[in-house]
Amino acid sequence: MKNNPEKDNNIASNSNGDQRRDFIKKTLAGSALLTFGGILPGFSPKSYAKIIGANEKVRVGVMGVNSRGLALASNYALQPNCEVVSISDVDSRAAEKCIDKVNEIQKSKPANTPDFRKALENKDMDALVIAAPDHWHAPAAILASKAGKHVYLEKPCSHNPNEGELLIAAAKKYKNVIQMGNQRRSWPNVAAGIKEVHSGAIGRPYFVKGWYTNNRASIGVGKETAVPSWLDYELWQGPAPRRAYKDNLVHYNWHWLWNWGTGEALNNGTHMLDLMRWGLQVEYPNRVTSSGGRFRYKDDWETPDTQVINLEFDNNTAMTWEGRSCNGRTIEGSSVGVVFYGETGSLQISEGNAYTIYGLDNKVVKEVKNDFVIDPRNKMNPSQGLDALHIQNFFDAIKKGTPLASEIVGGHQSTLLAQLGNIAFRSGGTLNVDSSNGRIKNNKEAEKLWKREYQKGWEPTV
Repeated sequence: MKNNPEKDNNIASNSNGDQRRDFIKKTLAGSALLTFGGILPGFSPKSYAKIIGANEKVRVGVMGVNSRGLALASNYALQPNCEVVSISDVDSRAAEKCIDKVNEIQKSKPANTPDFRKALENKDMDALVIAAPDHWHAPAAILASKAGKHVYLEKPCSHNPNEGELLIAAAKKYKNVIQMGNQRRSWPNVAAGIKEVHSGAIGRPYFVKGWYTNNRASIGVGKETAVPSWLDYELWQGPAPRRAYKDNLVHYNWHWLWNWGTGEALNNGTHMLDLMRWGLQVEYPNRVTSSGGRFRYKDDWETPDTQVINLEFDNNTAMTWEGRSCNGRTIEGSSVGVVFYGETGSLQISEGNAYTIYGLDNKVVKEVKNDFVIDPRNKMNPSQGLDALHIQNFFDAIKKGTPLASEIVGGHQSTLLAQLGNIAFRSGGTLNVDSSNGRIKNNKEAEKLWKREYQKGWEPTV
């Protein structure tokens, strides 16, 4: 961004961030991977205490804590090698709730810093966790990178393809760690299932189907009204062109409005499209089509509530993602999942940390169930325990240079699949794509959607 984020708030310099990162790497070398609130099997509390630098903590700030951000802040606070030092939210109620929760967990109260740009001035803060609305994802991550911070960025990594390319440029320029929050990349049995696909368990995989289904209600027709006293609507909109406040926008319904959101394809589809791309070992497609619409209700919802995205690749493979926001009929017995189809069988990964292999006769060849053990003393959602593995991978990348489970280039590539689907839907035609970089070819109408307009003075720049 040009004016407000840097000049007005005097964000910490990149050199300060480099010094802090070097310190973290030195003091935390050799730390062990931890589970959500407990030690992984094979490590006792006594053995963990002997690890060099075990008491040094990665200090994080969290931006956007109304829903997903609250879960993330809690998860980070429960990590023994982490301290949540700052909470930033434009909703004062959400911030207070999250601060109380984090304080209860880690026994130290994070600072209430409504404007995350002020939080970035803290030279002792190592990383920013971003769970704000989609239109803020890339701009906030770029500002954090400029401030010398590492970034844990919830999916999708960007609102539009151009922002994804800016993120890659930022990571290259500022040499920080940017991990996208497609947590299944770190779930052990999901990774094992993908490895089975790669090793030939179903022969050569040539097609994969993914899906998401739900029974979301209508968002109605909003009325323009005064901005609530608890909401900083100007900062909430941030880089997005200004729109009048309506009573059905905040929170969550912004997902279905193009000015701020990206629809179900990026809201939930990104997770499955990432697994599909991972399994087929592809990067960019060469052809994309999409069909669908807002069919269920007549209201303010703009993005499709029903959508099919088809993508084809150079290695003679293809994938299809189906999203149904307002009809929850499951597919293959699951509300979310993927199925890889190969020459000798198929492999399904559904909601949890598990997979099943089927032969061409539809009989089960192998079934791997979730065997992830969580400390029984901790009452938690099992998926949060699994997600802690992704968080620890982020920490290991910061401390030891461990490869990320979801580095930003791959995060952009997976996000782009859904974005190209949305562009095909909105432009009403087939997209021919350069498979070397994901760029749209010879389609001026579609190419207009590669970027977005920004509120003057808030444009993200690397």
